Amino acid sequence: MSAGGTGATEYEPLGPRHVAIIMDGNGRWAANRGLSPSAGHKAGVERIRDLIEACKARQIEVLTLFAFSSENWQRPPAEVELLMTLFHSYLRREARKMHEQGVRLRVIGRRDRFSQRLQRAIAEAEALTREGTSGTLVIAADYGGRWDIAQAARLLAEEVARGERSAESIDDVALGERVQLADLPPVDLLIRSSGEQRISNFILWQAAYSEFYFTETLWPDFDTNELDLALDAYQRRDRRFGGRNPGGLEAQA
Repeated sequence: MSAGGTGATEYEPLGPRHVAIIMDGNGRWAANRGLSPSAGHKAGVERIRDLIEACKARQIEVLTLFAFSSENWQRPPAEVELLMTLFHSYLRREARKMHEQGVRLRVIGRRDRFSQRLQRAIAEAEALTREGTSGTLVIAADYGGRWDIAQAARLLAEEVARGERSAESIDDVALGERVQLADLPPVDLLIRSSGEQRISNFILWQAAYSEFYFTETLWPDFDTNELDLALDAYQRRDRRFGGRNPGGLEAQA
């Protein structure tokens, strides 16, 4: 989210432009407190508002959140229904606030498996916030990295079938232009909460050169201080993108 409002940040402009987060640990957070899983999910949703403000203050232009994976449909039906209800409520409650803050909302992933009611809420929230210029919040819902790449490949195959391009013209650039988030800054930093150290089929293509940061903190406890720890770690990384800094010599990735 680009800077807005008051409050200087200690981070230099060379900090991450695009941060993605796998929000994990709601269930464990609730279990540790003797609460139902629904309480954990509700607490996790509330955390998003603070992170949007923190990203704006730190000149992070894009915040992408993994809210619901394509594999999450395998969870118990009652939990899936709760997640859909929370998603709908979040869109209805927060879209106007984002509009007032100048934050643009985008939802990536499949939509055809959502209810018509939820699909309308997504479309209306995106339309309301479309002109936002203070930053972008991306919510990945019913999203999978493999699905994303397969969709991009299918688009290219359809172009070949229509005679609009040759098979020989297909390369990583062409595919990269057709995956989700292609028009946004590359994902600089990928964070996962709760101690798990995997990316669980999230932005497989887009995270090719992302810096990874894993924290034991459960998502409902991931506050501004936790974000700052991740940004501090990012600032200490030596990002070479397959090259080697001394002498500018290229290395084999």
